[in-house]
Amino acid sequence: MSKTHFGFETVDESEKAQRVRGVFDSVASKYDIMNDLMSGGLHRAWKAYTVMVANLQPGDQVLDIAGGTGDLSRAFAQKVGASGQVIHTDINEAMLRVGRNRLVDEGLCLPTLVCDAEHLPFADAHFDLVSVAFGLRNMTHKDRALHEMCRVLKPGGKLLVLEFSKVAQPLQKAYDWYSFNILPRLGALVAGDAHSYRYLAESIRMHPDQAALKALMQQAGFGHVDYHNMTAGVTALHVGIKC
Repeated sequence: MSKTHFGFETVDESEKAQRVRGVFDSVASKYDIMNDLMSGGLHRAWKAYTVMVANLQPGDQVLDIAGGTGDLSRAFAQKVGASGQVIHTDINEAMLRVGRNRLVDEGLCLPTLVCDAEHLPFADAHFDLVSVAFGLRNMTHKDRALHEMCRVLKPGGKLLVLEFSKVAQPLQKAYDWYSFNILPRLGALVAGDAHSYRYLAESIRMHPDQAALKALMQQAGFGHVDYHNMTAGVTALHVGIKC
């Protein structure tokens, strides 16, 4: 059986998806408030910048992968209007249910689908934009998922990957201390789950850094790839254009 990482732990590939699902099942109901607390509200600015870079037009077709509680799906839907479509997806049903219910409560009914990014159930060259925010690092085969994202994009279509990344060196020690001391305590206090937030900190360290992720996207078929560091590299937005 092939091995992969679950945080700092080495596990069978077949086990990772189930364990990641368990993490998000546990934190789904407190996910949004934890995002605000962990980032000091900065996640809202990171997502707003992502929406700006998307530069969506009325009528565009959008796929939101790992859409979770629906922040980006909502923002994208406002841009594409009634003539466009945003499909809100996640591999985790608990997260997707929280997001769907919140969107419906706000009067927004989007197509919502549980699906695996490594096996997307969509036709080739269908979407103008594919987005994945804070989800790629949890995928077992990132290369396979990126190939799938490229496949479903139209020629000239855009992939946006918003993800935690490698922080600038002067901040590394402080960031590590915060990640491994404060985050688990916040998780225990607010979500009743320290373990899941320790996994979060570990998964960030195991995720490819800015340059490595750029190379993965190029290998997946994106002809032009660039990235934008935010908050000194705490997060990075990678932008890939399909040839």
